[in-house]
Amino acid sequence: MHALVDTYWAAVKHILCYLKGMVSFDLHITRSSSFSLHGFTDVDWDGSVDDRKSTSGYFVFFKHTLIS
Repeated sequence: MHALVDTYWAAVKHILCYLKGMVSFDLHITRSSSFSLHGFTDVDWDGSVDDRKSTSGYFVFFKHTLIS
């Protein structure tokens, strides 16, 4: 049981360090009563003429904030 607590605490510290580093990127999460999660994706199959590799990308928004 003690090891689980240490593991969770290490994860919390890792997340807090990550968020501290994100302060300079102006990531703003505002309070809202609605919960909305939207994802968008796009794929270009065989789009590169040189190597015939596909290109893809995605965006994930939580409320109005881009999170991924």
